[in-house]
Amino acid sequence: MLAIERRNAILAKLKEDRKVVVSDLSELYNVTEETIRRDLEKLEAEGLAKKTYGGAVINESLNVELPYIVRKKSNVAGKQVIGELLAKMISDGDHIILDASSTALFVAKSIKNKKNLTVITNSIEIMIELSDRKGWKILSTGGLMKDGALSLVGYQAIRMINSFNVDKAAFSVKGIDIRHGMTDSNESEAQVKMAFIQAAKKKILAVDSSKFNKISFTKVGEIKEVDMVITDRKPSDEWLSKFEAEGIDVIFPEEQC
Repeated sequence: MLAIERRNAILAKLKEDRKVVVSDLSELYNVTEETIRRDLEKLEAEGLAKKTYGGAVINESLNVELPYIVRKKSNVAGKQVIGELLAKMISDGDHIILDASSTALFVAKSIKNKKNLTVITNSIEIMIELSDRKGWKILSTGGLMKDGALSLVGYQAIRMINSFNVDKAAFSVKGIDIRHGMTDSNESEAQVKMAFIQAAKKKILAVDSSKFNKISFTKVGEIKEVDMVITDRKPSDEWLSKFEAEGIDVIFPEEQC
C-alpha cells in the first residue's frame, strides 16, 4: 500500500470512528508506529485531523468531505446490502435517476439484471458501470465535473434534470437528522439532489446506518419529502416512529427485524 493510499484509508476510518489509535493502525497496516505518526502529522497539517496522545481525532471544526475513491471503499458491506434491497424496488422498463454517491454505484451494480431501464445520472462512474447493458438507455445530466469526484453538477445538470419526469429517484446524503432533515457536505451536489427529488414520482433515500443522526453543511430537504428509506441496519425506535409518522416506508435486512 502506498503512503497516500494508507492516509486515505486512515482518513476514512477517522470519518467513521471519529478517532484512531497509533498502535491499532500500525498493526492494521503492518507498518511502524513512527510511520503512522507521520501519516497523522500529514493529516493534521492538511487540517483534516487533530493529533492526541497515542492517536488522533477527526477535525470536527471542518466539514470534511472524503475523496470519492475513499468513500467508495467505506462500509462496502453496508452499501452492497442497500444496493441489493433497492434493486428489488426497480421494475423492468422503469425510468430511474441515480445520483453520484458511492452508495448509488452499488445500486447500479445490483440492478444490472433488469431489462429495458432508462437511467439518468450525474455520475461518470455509473455511466461506465452500466455502459454494457443491452436495451437500456443511459442519459447523462451533463454539467461541470466537481473537483475530486466523478460527479456532474451545476446549472446545466439541474436544467437537464428539470426536463424529466421519472418513476423513481434513488439518492444518498451525508447525514439525516430528525430535526434538520437531509443534509449534504457540498452545496452543488445538494442542489442536484433537490432537482432529483422534484423529478421523481417515488423518492428513495439510500443511506447506511452511519448517516443517521448526522448533520452536514447544506440542506437537501426534509425527511418527509421521501417515500422510502433503505438502510443496512434496523433504525432506532425513535427513527422508526418518525418514519411511521411521516408515512415513509423503511426497508432494512430481514434478519434484523
